[in-house]
Amino acid sequence: MRLILAEDQFLLREGLVKLLEAHGHQVVTAVTSGPALRTALATEEFDVALVDIRLPPGFTDEGLQAALEARRARPGLPVLLLSQYVEQLYATELLADGAGGVGYLLKDRVFDGEQFITALRTVAGGGTVMDEDVVSGMVGRSDRLAALTARELETLALVAQGRSNAAIAARMFVTEKAVAKNINSILAKLQLPPSTDDNRRVLAVLAYLDA
Repeated sequence: MRLILAEDQFLLREGLVKLLEAHGHQVVTAVTSGPALRTALATEEFDVALVDIRLPPGFTDEGLQAALEARRARPGLPVLLLSQYVEQLYATELLADGAGGVGYLLKDRVFDGEQFITALRTVAGGGTVMDEDVVSGMVGRSDRLAALTARELETLALVAQGRSNAAIAARMFVTEKAVAKNINSILAKLQLPPSTDDNRRVLAVLAYLDA
């Protein structure tokens, strides 16, 4: 994969570059500010952008806003956000266009290189990856989930993290058939039409939960 990396902290930026290169990927450019990220997103050829939400000069949401601007120009442009904080509004804005190719991970919860690279590949391929704390916050805020059973809520959280039916089945110690049945029940109770497109399903569920 070819990546744009936006991270202002020197040690973290260099560490990410080395990690990505060690896995055979190319960082086409590494930038340290919101304006530089906007330029890179508009001019570079890349497969996915790895973006810190808070960048200079303001250290608020410059990274997010640059990513959203780029995705408005190129719907579905793959972007994986990194943050130290769980911000539901950021997740909502990122998911709002429904185009897929998005991710939101917390820096202090990335413990495994292979898992991180898998998340990048998922986003680059048009999938959705959300940290479970972000998902839990979105799930926990919705009164529309009252009809779901505890098992369905657990399944929904795993779906929203971008896990496949097979991965959910392994996590919950059930069959894939049972997972598929739970998901169909969830979509029916939330009045969302069943879909074979996993990414669209995740986006639809998250959008509904945050409505």
